[in-house]
Amino acid sequence: QVQLVESGGGLVQAGGSLRLSCAASGSIGSINRMGWYRQAPGKQRELVATITSGDNTDYTDSVKGRFTISRDNSKNTVYLQMNNLKTEDTAVYYCNMRHQYSSRSPEYNRWGQGTQVTVSS
Repeated sequence: QVQLVESGGGLVQAGGSLRLSCAASGSIGSINRMGWYRQAPGKQRELVATITSGDNTDYTDSVKGRFTISRDNSKNTVYLQMNNLKTEDTAVYYCNMRHQYSSRSPEYNRWGQGTQVTVSS
């Protein structure tokens, strides 16, 4: 069974930093992309940052220059370093993984359980 376990959320003051981690376990095959999404109260889930198997990264405009996504392939783990946090970054952050068991298999889309990030003013 594939699992994504997130950690690192919490309460921080505006201007502070947090580092989220997400470790994938189980029978995974090949990971095509890992990423982070977030959902604030009353809002839709939105993409924050992604990183592909080729280490190509993408960020939503509001976090560019403040957040950095990285991965450790040996540990099937993705990280999100969040600096200069703002109150509008408050949300539940979800880890996402897209993977395949072979080049001919469908791509599977997995989600973590979410971790709360709260930024106070």
